[in-house]
Amino acid sequence: MAHRISEIMTADPITVEPETAISEVARLMRDEDFGEVLVSEEDHLRGVVTDRDLVVRALADARDVDTTSAQDVCSGDVVTCAPDAEIDDAVRLMRENAVRRLPVVDGDELVGTVTMGDIALQRDPNSALADVSSAQPNR
Repeated sequence: MAHRISEIMTADPITVEPETAISEVARLMRDEDFGEVLVSEEDHLRGVVTDRDLVVRALADARDVDTTSAQDVCSGDVVTCAPDAEIDDAVRLMRENAVRRLPVVDGDELVGTVTMGDIALQRDPNSALADVSSAQPNR
């Protein structure tokens, strides 16, 4: 059984530059079947855009999807973990901060991402969350 985040994280996460239009962010999420896109500059994390951010911070306010940028809707105060962190530490961070996803940073360099689904697949592969996380996308 894995004990460290580096053993279960998704390496090379999907990233965009801060100026990327949210229409492109949404296409990336759809095409890559991800619920988040990390906003970075030169491998340095600047924020996170989730599918919920797109709805709550852009669509609900009728913002133009071609002129609104990732930096306009991203969460900038991002909770992260290190690749050598214990999985239990990531679970604690998720609980304390009410987040479902954690970018993984090594120093100041973005190296991956880990989700509740990744942890569920590792810890309890027969759970409902693990089943949902491993299911094929419903495109």
